Amino acid sequence: MSITEQTLNDVKKAQQDINKTVSVGTGLIGYDLQAPAKNLYPVITPLRNKLPRVPGNGGSATNWKVVTGLTGSGVSSMPWVPEGQRSGRMSYSTKPVAANYATFGEEDSVTFEAESAAKNFEDIKATAAVRLLQQTMIKEEKAILAGNASLVLAQPTAPTLAATGTTGTLPAATYSVIVAALTLEGYLANGGTSATQLITSKSITGADGNTFTLNGGVSKKSAATTQAVTLGQILSATTPTVNGAVAYAWFVGVAGSETLQFITTINSATFSAALTSTGMAATALSTTVDYSANSGLAFDGFMTSAFLPSNSAYVVNMPTGTAGTGTPLTAGGRGNVVEIDTMLKTMWENFRLGVTEIYCSSQELTNITNKVMTTASGTLLRYNADAGKEGSDPYKINANGVVTNYYNPYMPGGGRMIPISIHPNLPAGTIFGYCSDLPLYYQNNEVQNVAEMHMRRDYYQLDWPLRSRQYEMGVYAEGVLACYFPSSMAIITNIANG
Repeated sequence: MSITEQTLNDVKKAQQDINKTVSVGTGLIGYDLQAPAKNLYPVITPLRNKLPRVPGNGGSATNWKVVTGLTGSGVSSMPWVPEGQRSGRMSYSTKPVAANYATFGEEDSVTFEAESAAKNFEDIKATAAVRLLQQTMIKEEKAILAGNASLVLAQPTAPTLAATGTTGTLPAATYSVIVAALTLEGYLANGGTSATQLITSKSITGADGNTFTLNGGVSKKSAATTQAVTLGQILSATTPTVNGAVAYAWFVGVAGSETLQFITTINSATFSAALTSTGMAATALSTTVDYSANSGLAFDGFMTSAFLPSNSAYVVNMPTGTAGTGTPLTAGGRGNVVEIDTMLKTMWENFRLGVTEIYCSSQELTNITNKVMTTASGTLLRYNADAGKEGSDPYKINANGVVTNYYNPYMPGGGRMIPISIHPNLPAGTIFGYCSDLPLYYQNNEVQNVAEMHMRRDYYQLDWPLRSRQYEMGVYAEGVLACYFPSSMAIITNIANG
């Protein structure tokens, strides 16, 4: 017996009638599924989106030479030459630079059953490929900012401890404190300030069954320091700042049983209540083995390049201040922030330039706004009136604005406005500045882009041959951040909230 189109239509009509008439209590009801799936996750990649992507020319690295300075003959500030005579010969400083290519990517798979189940819902192979690309872009953004191939954090100094006050609930005991420093890559890898476990190194099994190991961005641990605490006292700990660190992990407990309590974005901490014993044990870290960099696998991101002393970027750690509180930014009293002004002035005096973009966390954007908009320098309230519509919203007020630009007066020709933007991967306590284009007076600099992603091979998707009942795919790229003028970057870190 053949099934006619009329029979199929009758069946569909009967199913619709059942959906309308059957009681909800029986469970025999239709399922209203909206297609396709709602993709409710952020893909915020501002640096990746702005950086030019230029093709490479093969090889294992891209190489260039830099002329870092000119030195005049005789007396550098005097051009004078007697009549008929010749000047001495000038000289200049150069250095070769190499940036090794790194491969980055992600993999995913779709089973045959998943493809069948998603029929009439979404093209699951296509959407998987889109999500795979987006995840690779998210990871590339983190690498551009935080990638670390060459900066090895110094071992933190053993903490300085004190016990003061009368309001704490920390049980009386002699406590031992150990600290480890984290790179930005380590801070992101370990989940920020709320982490109770740290990735020292992680063995990863690829989709091909081969393994490789990544370091977690954590320094050697410090030596331990002990302090007796009586009931009511608060235990405080400080350690000198570590170049390249944006956060510090604090391990506290009875000597030999110290566990991770929390991570701070300043170089101090206080402990006023009973400790947790569920955090990572300090014994998992080493005083001799460092886990801060991924040499041979990664490339150096902006922050790492700026932290490297050889690059002469502007790097300032705010003073330690009071333990657990730190030192916040300073209001200048004329709608300015002292530390940002000092940064811009120093960059002008050293290199005759300044940053053209400033990135920070939501905390620092709020703090900058609070420092700038004081009663002495104005208010953020703004009265809006539509001149084209008489009587329209005559008392409309916009409140709670934030600073979106900062004026740099230390530039020829009247200065320049610098946009301030939130970056999703910058921790509280750190401000990053970047010069995206050189001033015109850097004549004949042969630098089309101050920084660029130099791509030996840009994004490509691999659809692997079938080896089981699932479609396997990967998105990869091979490139490196080529930062031609790292001295044009700036970092202010160890900033306290407030």
